Amino acid sequence: MNKKNVTQLLSELKSGKDEAYDELYPLIYEELRRLAYGHMKHQQGHTLSKTELVHEAYLKMTDQSDVEFSDKSHFLAIASRCMRQILIDHARKRHAEKRGGKKQDLTYIDELFTRKNRKAEELIDIDSALNRLEKLNERLSKVVEMRFFGEMSIEDTAEALGVSKSTVKRDWVKARGWLYKELKGKFEID
Repeated sequence: MNKKNVTQLLSELKSGKDEAYDELYPLIYEELRRLAYGHMKHQQGHTLSKTELVHEAYLKMTDQSDVEFSDKSHFLAIASRCMRQILIDHARKRHAEKRGGKKQDLTYIDELFTRKNRKAEELIDIDSALNRLEKLNERLSKVVEMRFFGEMSIEDTAEALGVSKSTVKRDWVKARGWLYKELKGKFEID
């Protein structure tokens, strides 16, 4: 049996062969799990597992027929963005549920849930700030998304964006400084 590599399968996807997704998934599954772990490490209190996040992101990506992946790094960058969107949507839903409920006596368990909801608010604040940054400088926003949420290396981020490693390093510093100013005072950073 002729084993195809990720680049060949992405090329087949470009040419409209959707069945290539079935062959691609096992080849990149572990890397998608690593990305999911990176995203979930920065958010506590979610109810999704890494496996569920990987599956949700992969399904979201296969549902988008107009996306063309240039290479493996580009594919992983888009997967990282999908994971971020899924976690943000999940946090928004939990945050909305929290605001709609009645105030009750707090037990220890209730307090734990309140703390988790506060984490959801923080994630929503970070997402809002990233969306504002994206309007100012799309590349800086993508660097944060790949480095912070996707835990991609400087090298992988540079390859995915088609820029040099030193550009990614500069962008990473700029973006973190901008986000710090935007989020300062919003919540305590542990």
